[in-house]
Amino acid sequence: MGRASVKQNKTPYQLAREELGLTREKAGELLKVITPDRLEKIENEKTVPYPEEILAMAEAYNKPDLCNYFCARVCRIGQVYVPEVQIRDLSRIILEMIASLNRVSTKKDRLIEIAADGGISSDELDDFIEIQDELEKMSVTIEALQLWAEKMLASGAIDTEAYKAKKAARG
Repeated sequence: MGRASVKQNKTPYQLAREELGLTREKAGELLKVITPDRLEKIENEKTVPYPEEILAMAEAYNKPDLCNYFCARVCRIGQVYVPEVQIRDLSRIILEMIASLNRVSTKKDRLIEIAADGGISSDELDDFIEIQDELEKMSVTIEALQLWAEKMLASGAIDTEAYKAKKAARG
């Protein structure tokens, strides 16, 4: 059996593995696509993981948030376009979503005025940026809700088969 790590600053990849009580050897068997040696290099940030490896870890460890972490922090494209999302409890996500919807709703008429001529004049720019910032906050909240649902599905807290059937029925 492997030794327990005493390293202070563990990566999310290592934390996820250790949360399941897996040694790197056992994790390598579970993951199939990552050897224990490569897993050690990934966990110690001596090598950059491939997206396929992150997907394998996310699925095997039931940690879909590893994908968001990788995209937001490691992937060069993701660093520009993917915000890092923290999994929070459902009630907090919903309250943030409602607050964002309310703030955007109050600015709806102004957004219509700005968009009416197909351009953004200098006197509209401040309002447009403010609305754009609020929409970005809403987007992050939507991503948090999606990540929460993925985590609940991965953990079994939501019945996966029933969820898939309901989603398929919706088209």
